[in-house]
Amino acid sequence: MDMDAFFASVEQLDNPSLRGKCVVVGGSHRGVVAAASYEARKYGIRSAMPIFQARQRCPHLVIVAPHRRRYAEISQCVMEILRTFSPLVEPISIDEAYVDITGCARLHGEPRETGRAVKACIKARTKLTCSVGIAPNKFLAKIASDLEKPDGLTLITPDQTAGFIEALPIAKVPGVGPHAQERLAGLGIQSLGQIRRLPEALLVRRLGKFGHRLMALAHGQDDSPVVPESAAKSVSSELTLDRDTTDRNVLACHLLAQSETVARQLRKEAVRARTITLKLKSADFAQHTRSHTLARPVQSSDPIYQTALSLLAAFPLVQPVRLIGTGAGNLQPESMPVQQELFGRPEENQRGQWEKLDRVLDAITERYGRRSVVRGTLADERQADTDD
Repeated sequence: MDMDAFFASVEQLDNPSLRGKCVVVGGSHRGVVAAASYEARKYGIRSAMPIFQARQRCPHLVIVAPHRRRYAEISQCVMEILRTFSPLVEPISIDEAYVDITGCARLHGEPRETGRAVKACIKARTKLTCSVGIAPNKFLAKIASDLEKPDGLTLITPDQTAGFIEALPIAKVPGVGPHAQERLAGLGIQSLGQIRRLPEALLVRRLGKFGHRLMALAHGQDDSPVVPESAAKSVSSELTLDRDTTDRNVLACHLLAQSETVARQLRKEAVRARTITLKLKSADFAQHTRSHTLARPVQSSDPIYQTALSLLAAFPLVQPVRLIGTGAGNLQPESMPVQQELFGRPEENQRGQWEKLDRVLDAITERYGRRSVVRGTLADERQADTDD
């Protein structure tokens, strides 16, 4: 199940004046497109395209700031609907999920009937459309969901699989990017079915380990199961700046806001992080990341901020920065025991105090709103709340 132009569709739902218009969701004129309405896609506008390029393609483009809480609210509703059809639901993004309906025919009917029911329930509850792909495995179901967008329903039965694979353009296969397409074109490959005619050893020489995967897909083989609620691997927050800058004080201020956002999400997910990552994109669009692994996992804002700040201090700002981000990875459940020091260190006590303070602030903001209590450093920052 894949929601149709999800972010843009939500904005058009909540603001009827946007319906029928070329709408993109994005942070600023210097950011990238997070989602584009189908009206905007007619101009060749796609996700991840720089906003300035989208404007060039469509002068009457309407740019809307993202409202992530609203998207998360609808996403939760959609996932709850899917779980009424099967307990095996694997969300793979905020607007997309796999559902294993094996053995559910007595409850919901045959596959096509089930797909129609899923679409109808989502439309009734959210007023939004989705596209559904039904197939014997996840690989084919994913591709099928993209074939008749928007509001599509595509069923690939087991006896149709071979013919579908034979004609499937190689560019539509997940994982086959422009570089792989170029190499495969050199071998005369235009469709996935043609892969079967090549020696697997040749594929591996040209594409590495992915050659094995591609050969399996060419034979319709994908045994990966639907895994409900896989745990998050990382949490991050990033921002494209209004102006490129080399001012470390300005960058530090954004790091502080992002550290609070990341820490809040860690606490919400009941996990701690050991690896903190700084992400920078310079004015020439070159991307840089720096990481540091802590001795003990954390979920409060101060150690995340201090680590990110030290990574920034060690980074030479040769070019002005246009994007900055803070991430936390190497996650573990907060219930997992942590080896303690025999003799407590002052910084450990300080971290515990920061965590207690952050949890108090969580309770306040939950009741009175995100901007009810802010650090003095961020009081005048219009973009401090980067996740709303």
